[in-house]
Amino acid sequence: MSDIKLPDTVTGLLQKGTNFEGKLSFEGACRIGGNFKGEIFTRDTLVIDSTADIEANIEANEVIVAGQVKGNIYAKNKVTMKPPAKFRGTVTAPTLSIADGVVFEGASYMPQISN
Repeated sequence: MSDIKLPDTVTGLLQKGTNFEGKLSFEGACRIGGNFKGEIFTRDTLVIDSTADIEANIEANEVIVAGQVKGNIYAKNKVTMKPPAKFRGTVTAPTLSIADGVVFEGASYMPQISN
């Protein structure tokens, strides 16, 4: 995951070995590498590392997925999935990028961006 460029400020970090259940909201970029179950909300960027196992509904500006996610993602801007990501659920975002090697089981909705 070292090829993922993050904003200069990372506000939250849940590393591998971390287990969290509940509602998570934050400002700035957050990186998750552990286990999370619940809801995630941010107006910024969420990065899900390859070591992460997430079961959640996610609402963010941008979501980058390399780990395992089960749930729904709503992104205001874009969702990017990189191997070895495994996703099951629904993605709603104006831009969705799925790289070769990603397992995607679900649906995607790509609404037009209104100006």
